Amino acid sequence: MFRLAPFVCLLLSLSPSAPFLIAQNQPPGPSSSSQVPKGDWASYDRDYIGDRYSPLDEIKTDNVTHLQEICTYDSGIKTSFETGPVVVGGTLYFTTLDTTFAIDPEICKLRWKHTEPLTEAERLGLGVNRGVAFADGKIFRGYDDGNVVAIDAKSGKAVWSTTIARKDKGETIPAAPVAWKSMVFIGNAGGDNFAVTGKIYALEANTGKQRWHFDVVPQGGPAADTWTKKSALNPPTGGATWTSYHIDPATGVLWVGTGNVAPDFILAMHPGDNLYTSSILALDSGTGKLLAYIQPVKHDFHDWDMATAPALVTTRSAHKLAIAAGKDGLVYGIETYVEPASKKQQPKLLQSKYQTVATTRENVNAPLSERKFTRFCPGSQGGAEWNGPAYSPQQNLVYVPEIDWCTSIKLAPLSAMKGEPGKPWNGSHDSSFGKQDPVEQWRGWVTAIDADSGKVAWKYQAPTPVAAAVTTTAGGLVFTADMDGNVVALDAHSGKKLWSHNTGQPVGGGIVSYEADGHQRIAVATGISSPIWPKQGTSGRIVVYGLK
Repeated sequence: MFRLAPFVCLLLSLSPSAPFLIAQNQPPGPSSSSQVPKGDWASYDRDYIGDRYSPLDEIKTDNVTHLQEICTYDSGIKTSFETGPVVVGGTLYFTTLDTTFAIDPEICKLRWKHTEPLTEAERLGLGVNRGVAFADGKIFRGYDDGNVVAIDAKSGKAVWSTTIARKDKGETIPAAPVAWKSMVFIGNAGGDNFAVTGKIYALEANTGKQRWHFDVVPQGGPAADTWTKKSALNPPTGGATWTSYHIDPATGVLWVGTGNVAPDFILAMHPGDNLYTSSILALDSGTGKLLAYIQPVKHDFHDWDMATAPALVTTRSAHKLAIAAGKDGLVYGIETYVEPASKKQQPKLLQSKYQTVATTRENVNAPLSERKFTRFCPGSQGGAEWNGPAYSPQQNLVYVPEIDWCTSIKLAPLSAMKGEPGKPWNGSHDSSFGKQDPVEQWRGWVTAIDADSGKVAWKYQAPTPVAAAVTTTAGGLVFTADMDGNVVALDAHSGKKLWSHNTGQPVGGGIVSYEADGHQRIAVATGISSPIWPKQGTSGRIVVYGLK
């Protein structure tokens, strides 16, 4: 491995004398996790606010060493297994590219499975689906044929299907939706493909009818003017969404993280702000109106998305923050006060209270070249990817999964940049996402950060990337896993490793805590097999752990 850069733990924060940025006398902030039944894991990140905190405490620091495998369900499908299991009302739901499974979360027995037929063309690509939303007796998910489908949660039969994306244009729907107040919120991925831009949709949960949609890349107005080099040959591209959203139930604000601008690596082709790429957006969930935003990554040329929606937390000091982790290796503590839509004509520009380095950052300002390779960290597959932060109200700590893997890029000549619908539009010399460092040099982190100050409390180093989810519990534990297949339990206060178990396959999926037969269980989605990750699983499996 290469040596840890001296500044990897550097904290970039505002000085203590800087003004506090959260507005006073604001409406109630993010609700607690209590709105979800204690024993359920009701959405991709457990609850609407996305803090990934489980109030269950049967498994705790003084007995976690007795954790054992209870049961396993093998899907039998070799897949890019990044699903986030959802556990509601005594059933565990998870997905692969084309199939949805419902199993008994106590004994891992299949209850039903539902498969949507996909053509070979629709199967091309990363082959990933990240899970479902649940509401009113139905589950909802997207498919790479461009359809969002509602499925009866008891029978596994399809209820409705609505098309929001086109595979022939390079659009897919890998994210797990979020469902709230009879609406389903979901968007399209594909922003690294020519002329694909992100759209966020609200669909009626009962019928699939579109309620509203929001263009992440607006077609007019001040935001459209930030695309200063757009043309028919260089159309606005990017801003897609490929992970789940979060909602503040107290205010009805929908929080979204958006993808990078494209061509990813050629800054000369997109020199402006290119709104609203690489941003955190706050939308009125009822109308789709943009209320506020922040663009943490400006003038991106590293493929640094704000990949996940922020965790909405109320800190120990009663500050209400949206904690966002980007592919740039930074963690942002963002103000959350947003004025109601009726009082604000232009979207508010949000401020970040702090930004904290969570993984290695090197050569981040070095220009890329057509003549030679330039290495930078985090790489195009580094930082925080499809799993975002967790927050423990007990510890007042945010836990962030990080991938420490660097990339070297050589640019394509500008004269060679000729786009084609449905094809990659990233600007590298070979249309790839760069030359990654040898796997002997990669690693992963869980970085724990004080939610109020932004200071690093501790760091856990994994031998391979931590792309899997991080989940924290009332038992004083943090669960995560790495690409070697190691599932670990860490002391939430100190970061000390207390327990581990190897699943035999790389882990890139969800890790959830729930209750079955009166006992706490931990379920892990293991077996990622992706064309862009060197470690390959054999089939997607759900492994369940508990105390015996």
